[in-house]
Amino acid sequence: MLFGCGKLSKRQSSTFIAVIFSEFASGICCSLQAPFYPGMAERKGCTATEYGFVFGIFEFVVFLVSPLYGQHLNKIGPKITFNGGIYTTGICAILFGLLDKVEGRYAFITLSFVIRIIEAMGNAAFLTASFAIIAKEFPDNVATTFASLETFFGLGLIVGPTVGGALYQVGGYTLPFAVMGSALFASAVLAAFILPKQEDKRDKESSPSVFKALKVPGIVIACASTIVTSTSIGFLQATMEPHLRVFSLKPIVLGLMFVINGGVYAITAPGWGWLCDNYIPPKIITVTGCVLVAAGFCLIGPAPFFNFPVILWVCILGLVLHGLGMAAQLVASFGDALRTAITHGFPDNVETFGLISGLWTSTFALGAFLGPSISGILYDSVGFQNSSMFIVVIHLVVGIVTSIFICLSKKTTQYVEIKEDKSTDTDINHSNASTYESIRSMRSVGTGISIEKSRPPAMNSLIACNSYKSQAWSEKDSPSLMMGPYSHSYGTIKSRSVPTTYLQGVA
Repeated sequence: MLFGCGKLSKRQSSTFIAVIFSEFASGICCSLQAPFYPGMAERKGCTATEYGFVFGIFEFVVFLVSPLYGQHLNKIGPKITFNGGIYTTGICAILFGLLDKVEGRYAFITLSFVIRIIEAMGNAAFLTASFAIIAKEFPDNVATTFASLETFFGLGLIVGPTVGGALYQVGGYTLPFAVMGSALFASAVLAAFILPKQEDKRDKESSPSVFKALKVPGIVIACASTIVTSTSIGFLQATMEPHLRVFSLKPIVLGLMFVINGGVYAITAPGWGWLCDNYIPPKIITVTGCVLVAAGFCLIGPAPFFNFPVILWVCILGLVLHGLGMAAQLVASFGDALRTAITHGFPDNVETFGLISGLWTSTFALGAFLGPSISGILYDSVGFQNSSMFIVVIHLVVGIVTSIFICLSKKTTQYVEIKEDKSTDTDINHSNASTYESIRSMRSVGTGISIEKSRPPAMNSLIACNSYKSQAWSEKDSPSLMMGPYSHSYGTIKSRSVPTTYLQGVA
């Protein structure tokens, strides 16, 4: 049982175990160096600006290369991309732990940049492949499964600084990186053995473009939601500590303040995913997330229009709302972009899954890069209270645009896909496939009778009443009927051994 997904097959279970273990280890490695790398860099003579860019360059490289991985994922192979990314990240983690042996300011900072750039390329490959594999293996529960992955990655981000600090205290600078790099190697070995081989030769011919995807308004809105959400996360990472200095918190309490929104995110993400998959359209959840994040930042600031000072419990409440909102937006945006792409004609295959995965990873990294950069400038210029309104405004803008998009979207009538009898002649089936597909979307089913919407109602009634015992005529037994676009529309639909598939209109 996976957060309401139902019973999993052996293939799905092995895939999920391999990916979540790697997500957790990767989350730890991404946040491992935060507590003690700045101190090491300062001892080597580096400035805050220099080692700050070492952190920022990671997200910027992920932003640049993720779409490339996504577009060519099926040519490389999802499993190869997945394992190669983990191996690369693990090697770079170990090498980053050896930087304390480097003498000289410029040698230290140069190697830091090189290692982080390569590590970012590996991390982008791993994340893009993992999201695509999950979309392929769990097509009916994409949002729920994606949310589960994000839960474990979020737990890794939370645990990372704690584990890193403990190992640093025991064995110095090198030990945390050596341990976690080895853990990533172990996860790569595990994935190599139990991760199913992803193979679909039909997908080799298709190569959807990132630019084609960005021409679809629904996908652009999902990308915008991802960018503003990751921007809000980076904003707090860079400015919340000086904002909370007024309370003179102990280090352990201050550390817990940074865990609140991430913890709420990790706990609630599967719930938002379950709602996306079963009850609520993703774009409505996106709007809900925008409102929650905006409300959270109004409390954390607090907003200039609130006539009260900074209060600790109000900040905590704001962080809880932020965690709820960012979980809603991030979970909904991935599933929404994937569904929207497929409903706009993108092939339902690994290429499209890889494309959307790369696009999501890229847009998240862009926001993670912009967040700390913009927040620092705004904080120095107008202070935390006023600068937090920037996050409020961009979320409200995305929420309003998404709401307008929902209202303007034309909701198409539900229809069913009419399956062929198993006894249908293969050659006839192929020759009439294009004609059959061209009219399938025009049909609806009422009272068991397949109705062609292009005909007048009276004619539909006449055909229904005159059909032989209101039964469907066999295509095999009645070849004379196979001469036009209406050859399958007579009578009711017989019970099929293949279940009817319901297709949804664009959300």
